[in-house]
Amino acid sequence: MEPIIGDAAAPDMAGETPGDIVKDSSQQSFAQDVIEASMNVPVIVDFWAPWCGPCKQLGPMLESAVKAARGAVRMVKINIDENQQLAGQLRIQSIPTVYAFFQGQPVDGFQGAQPESEVKAFVERLRQAGEAGKGPSPIEQAIEQAQAALEAGDAGAASALFSQVLQHDAENPEALAGLLACYLAAGDLETAQEMFEGLTDELRQHPAFASVAAQLDIQAQAGDAGEIPQLMEKVATDHNDHQARFDLAMALHGSGQQQAAADELLEIMRRDRQWNDDGARKQLLTFFEAWGPTDPLTIENRRRLSSLLFS
Repeated sequence: MEPIIGDAAAPDMAGETPGDIVKDSSQQSFAQDVIEASMNVPVIVDFWAPWCGPCKQLGPMLESAVKAARGAVRMVKINIDENQQLAGQLRIQSIPTVYAFFQGQPVDGFQGAQPESEVKAFVERLRQAGEAGKGPSPIEQAIEQAQAALEAGDAGAASALFSQVLQHDAENPEALAGLLACYLAAGDLETAQEMFEGLTDELRQHPAFASVAAQLDIQAQAGDAGEIPQLMEKVATDHNDHQARFDLAMALHGSGQQQAAADELLEIMRRDRQWNDDGARKQLLTFFEAWGPTDPLTIENRRRLSSLLFS
């Protein structure tokens, strides 16, 4: 499945690669790997040695918790046998010793083995401190740019940005949903449906997919609705043929006539509010979900729906 081709200038996300989240370091690269890197995100420094039994238990727990933070915290490992001068400068008297740096300064730390719950809590405190002390991450910036490009009608540029994010975070819900929206905007319903069905159940339930899931549902119904001229003729012949009017609404939406589609659903409600177990209202709500809560169409037709329901 090839992505939509497009060129776009994206923020630098080099610091988000998995190899940089957890890395070995030394006295020579300590300033760059820890002090400079901590200007952007908290950096945990694990002082260890191959002969240290507790280190072999603590290290993997730290790595797991740091990787679960998905780039919001980084980890640097220092073998004190190979970096004795650095250990002396930092007054490391026993191992394991763990320091945390943020914005160039030590901010937290502990000595000795810790239970997994304490390790996770330690990393989570750092993640929260980092989020409170910095602006949007490069990935967040890229997603914002991609969404802006998609809203501006440039699906190619948006697709390129979303694809770049996914190279660094393959299960990022916003980027996956954005790429799906790009396929839909380009009219590639088949690829969008295939990609959506390939997602895990957990991902499909993420709020980021609400709009594209609604769009896919609408497109599928539109494909089965029938031809617009024939449906318009049916409705003109019998104004109370609500099924024909409902099918017409779906066909109109499928052809890009969104307001006309909403008009037909509202007309069904005006004539028979309870038709098909309140089917017209439910479908209109699906339209709103597909359009998004801030779309002018959603705002205007939600107002019209409220007026009709409470009149």
